[in-house]
Amino acid sequence: MSPPPERSDQRPVRRPSPPSFKSLIDFAHLAADRSREVTLPYFRKPLTVDNKAPGSLFDPVTIADRKAEKTITGLIKKKFPDHGFTGEEYGGYQEDARYRWLIDPIDGTRSFIMGAPLWGTLIGLLDHGEPLLGMMDQPFTGERFWTGRDVAYTRTRDGKTRRLKTRSCARLSDAVLTSTHPDLFAPGAEADGFRRLQDKARMTRFGGDCYAYCLLAAGFVDLVVETGLNAFDVVALIPIIERAGGRFTSWEGKPATHGGRIIAAGDARVHEEAMRILAR
Repeated sequence: MSPPPERSDQRPVRRPSPPSFKSLIDFAHLAADRSREVTLPYFRKPLTVDNKAPGSLFDPVTIADRKAEKTITGLIKKKFPDHGFTGEEYGGYQEDARYRWLIDPIDGTRSFIMGAPLWGTLIGLLDHGEPLLGMMDQPFTGERFWTGRDVAYTRTRDGKTRRLKTRSCARLSDAVLTSTHPDLFAPGAEADGFRRLQDKARMTRFGGDCYAYCLLAAGFVDLVVETGLNAFDVVALIPIIERAGGRFTSWEGKPATHGGRIIAAGDARVHEEAMRILAR
């Protein structure tokens, strides 16, 4: 007896449609709100600080870092179970997914533990490896910086929202240059290159971590140059700066999505000049 014919009336499996940009940015706002509720009660309070680095090096982490990351990644798993993420404290989950969130729960932990408000929570999203959206939240000052589809915004504690726009700066001699710390640059070519930038810039200030990049997007800083960064340090910041009118690349002018040595500039002209100086 021959087997019965195969049925051809089975319905094809329907794949879920991609989430809308609005739903993704709304989720990022929610995640930042929840993270703020976790981190702020620990700020400027007595706090145990652990060291993640081996030997004599110092890489601080606190319960606030860890709880905030778990809060955000827990929300991702619940809202977008097919998405992946990479966090600074607990690593990755489904990292080959189309959508991958990059989380730094407290970028600037050193500032956090010394009571300085130059830190923030970074939430970025990659779509097929390309930055789709970014958000930086500073709970203590009540400021938030984030991206629309083609523009970037900031909101202050009073609830006022405005568009971010980098400022014009044609020459390094007119530029405000910043970096988190001079020790980021390895002795030799990196440190020498940064020193050449310092010599030409109008003013150089250190400190700020993610906050400095948002000041650039807001038009108060012209150039941020750093090295040794991770993807979770930059993915949220790249679209904020680029959609505010700036440039964000590696020292060689390539995409900076994976971190490493980066140049962020508010004006393409000062970006090009900085690349030439660092390449000497």
